[in-house]
Amino acid sequence: MRRLLLSALGALPAGLRAAPAGLNGRVWGGRPAAAPDDGLSGTGGTAPAPDRHRPSPGRGRGDTVRAWTELFRVSALFSVPGDALAGAAAVGRSPGRGTALAIGASLCLYEAGMALNDWADREEDAVDRPHRPIPSGRISPSAALGAAGALTAAGLALAARAGRPALAVATGLAATVWAYDLHLKHTKAGPAAMATARSLDLLLGATATATATATAYAGTGPGPRATRPMRLGAVPPTGPDNVARAAGPARSLLAALPAALVLGAHTYGVTAVSRHEAQGGSTAVPLAVLATTTALAAAVLATHQRQRPGEPATPGIAATAPGSSYRPDHPHHPAAPAMPDLGAPPPGTYRPSHHPHRPTAPALTPLLLTAFTGAYLRTAGPPLLHAALNPSPPLTQRAVGGGIRAMIPLQAALAARAGAPGSGLAVMALVPLARSLARKVSPT
Repeated sequence: MRRLLLSALGALPAGLRAAPAGLNGRVWGGRPAAAPDDGLSGTGGTAPAPDRHRPSPGRGRGDTVRAWTELFRVSALFSVPGDALAGAAAVGRSPGRGTALAIGASLCLYEAGMALNDWADREEDAVDRPHRPIPSGRISPSAALGAAGALTAAGLALAARAGRPALAVATGLAATVWAYDLHLKHTKAGPAAMATARSLDLLLGATATATATATAYAGTGPGPRATRPMRLGAVPPTGPDNVARAAGPARSLLAALPAALVLGAHTYGVTAVSRHEAQGGSTAVPLAVLATTTALAAAVLATHQRQRPGEPATPGIAATAPGSSYRPDHPHHPAAPAMPDLGAPPPGTYRPSHHPHRPTAPALTPLLLTAFTGAYLRTAGPPLLHAALNPSPPLTQRAVGGGIRAMIPLQAALAARAGAPGSGLAVMALVPLARSLARKVSPT
């Protein structure tokens, strides 16, 4: 009996070493690899699954939810709403129904891209990232592809409710996402495609917000379309307004284009760095992206409040009607035209920071803009510098995560630059939520 007991005790350590079985019976032997300290940067696609959480051996509801949250990378969702808010600010509108529809459409299309990405990379992930939901068997390829299709349809449906111009922009965004995931990401055009998608997302918010505002004036003139009640305080047009309404979305796209290009340039750099996150070894790319990041921050600060007195804070927004001296910040000016320009902010929206009746705005907006831009540099800069000095896969992955996280303060800075500090603060409020969720699910 004593000999049998000693034999059992001697075998106990070996049994403990073999205990933690992974998904589909795979054994994760040894100590899990340590994850980077950056809560939002994640570990990239090369780290094994146990570096964050021990995989559940069961197939219960909790394991299914966990698999879908990994597939959708839900912690990265917090970088999406700021696109629409920055777009609304760029066209001089406060967030409204159209902005909310744009955010919903963007979230659906973003998650569709995540699911489609893993479906397209399922064979590659089976070799390099076997812990991902599809190669591990927790989600079937057909389910992932079906989710991508359903979310794309839902995103386009939400955009359609915001108006035809918003649907046109959302269609281009969806086409870019599918083209990137199915083909372009493995080509030299990959970073440009990702930059285009992020720029279109901001333009979607701008177009949806402007279209919803223009719709508020629809039906207020004479004729059978005069069936929708006006908002309290709105000035009804007294003449034909079809041409003005049609020009509104196009003018909004032009007004939001500078902000969209800034966000697209940042996305291009992050995507260029991510192409080396699995192998590392690139010093020139992180250095070039670091220089671009610095230049973007300087451009955001330099273009703030460059307009002349009496002009709107956002370029491209018409301040006067032809042949009139009407100024939008003085609605009771005696020369005010009877027919308002749809490019100018309608009654009830926020005013540019030079509005004489809001004396705190000129002091508040530059301070917030400087703080948001500093947060952008502080978030994206150090990881890029570390990756340039030591281009190893872990540090390159941190640089990619830092770039994803830096999108939030960049969006806030763009909103503040356009004269919407409240929208900037709302965007920055997403940072702690994103950081908290990223500790559970990697955004990369």
